[in-house]
Amino acid sequence: MKKSEDTREMLVSGNIVSTMLTLSIPAILGMVVIGLYNFMDAVFVGQMVNATAMTAVKVSYPFTLLNSGVSTLIGVGSSSLLSIAIGKKDKKTIDGIMGNLMALIGILSVIVMVVGLAFTPQLLSLSGAKGDILNEAVRYLRIVFCGSLFVNFAQSANMVMRGEGKLKKAMTFMAIGAILNIILDPIMITIVGKENGVTGAAFATIISQFVQACITLYYFLNKSEQIKIGKIGVNSSMVKPVLSVGVSAMMMQVLQMVQQTIMYNTVESFGGSSWQTILGASLSLQAFAFIPLWGISQGFQPAIGTNYGAKKYDRMVGFNKAFMIAATIIAAVFYIPIMCFPDKMLSMFIKDASDVVVMGAPMLRILFATYISYGVMILAITFFQAIGKGSIAAILTLLRQVVLFIPLVILLPRIKALGVGGVFFAQTFTDIVVMVMVVIFMTSAFAKIRKELSETTNPHIENATETASAKAEKMEG
Repeated sequence: MKKSEDTREMLVSGNIVSTMLTLSIPAILGMVVIGLYNFMDAVFVGQMVNATAMTAVKVSYPFTLLNSGVSTLIGVGSSSLLSIAIGKKDKKTIDGIMGNLMALIGILSVIVMVVGLAFTPQLLSLSGAKGDILNEAVRYLRIVFCGSLFVNFAQSANMVMRGEGKLKKAMTFMAIGAILNIILDPIMITIVGKENGVTGAAFATIISQFVQACITLYYFLNKSEQIKIGKIGVNSSMVKPVLSVGVSAMMMQVLQMVQQTIMYNTVESFGGSSWQTILGASLSLQAFAFIPLWGISQGFQPAIGTNYGAKKYDRMVGFNKAFMIAATIIAAVFYIPIMCFPDKMLSMFIKDASDVVVMGAPMLRILFATYISYGVMILAITFFQAIGKGSIAAILTLLRQVVLFIPLVILLPRIKALGVGGVFFAQTFTDIVVMVMVVIFMTSAFAKIRKELSETTNPHIENATETASAKAEKMEG
């Protein structure tokens, strides 16, 4: 419990910048290695096999987000509940976190695996996959679905580790899985042969996830000092707060699946399979560039959640400013080279097809036009998750991924001047509107925080007012 107290003390009273770095660096590195799974599968398959195989991996990716949605739903919700419980020193809630998590993950993972295996071709056909791309994608995705339980437990439990402040350990566990995947990708592709390259990449992924799940389970059973696996079962008192907060984070994953499925289908309809290849490479770059921002948000979550639980509103303001500046700087690291050298970035995935690269480079720039603002956007959503205001986070997520984006993806390509490029422009237009909404919601939230801060730091003013009123009433009496 001593380490728990030390972590809490750092969060509620440590230097804001140094605490931000302590929380964020391991979280960013940890999330980057998560992103390496599908990213490296696509790179190795694209370089060692061919563009068709790479496209098959990428059109499969949206449906792997069914698992990401499950792990995020339970992981983010449990992590938020844990952070607030640590701030309040609520040991009963802390002790019940992992048993509830494992029960929920087990139930939902089995559902995803069974449904996924039964309807793999039907799911992939929604993305417009046809012919060889569809056949390759079915083989890849079915193997990935077989590892649902492993990946969901490993990722959700990792979020709980970050929620308790064990960011270095969480990063280490994720790094083991990702590095193993990178090592196994070329080995498995070579073993099964290039004609079965996607199968080899899929096996490399689930073997890596199995190893990470085993290491994570061992940690919580034998090494964790604060969070233990107690009675495994659904805890009715925890289900509602976990799901209410986690649902907005899950929606980001599941709606991304819907979003990308419609995008792949639309570009195939208006431009053919070459545009599916361009979109696959572009979205892979976008997803990987988004990962560090998601990582810094994982460091942001316990900082905001713990101080909210401890009623340290002034530190919430300080952490918000520091994290948003840092997130914007991180975004710039990816934004600048992608905007300057889009052709070289696409060439990482598309080999021996220079005409496709030339055609796709301008669209990659359009897709990334608003990326520089993503740090602020993701931290705003995380802020509302961390303080238990999941409904606001859900509104922002819905606006960005469904309400605005999907109609634009469907309608803009029908404008003759845009054509298939309308799919890429849809993201830019959507992000501009959502950023306006972010400013409105955050301004309102911090106005309330400033009010609570003034009431917390100046209680003597209220007491003096009450005393003066009482004296006046006495004199009148």
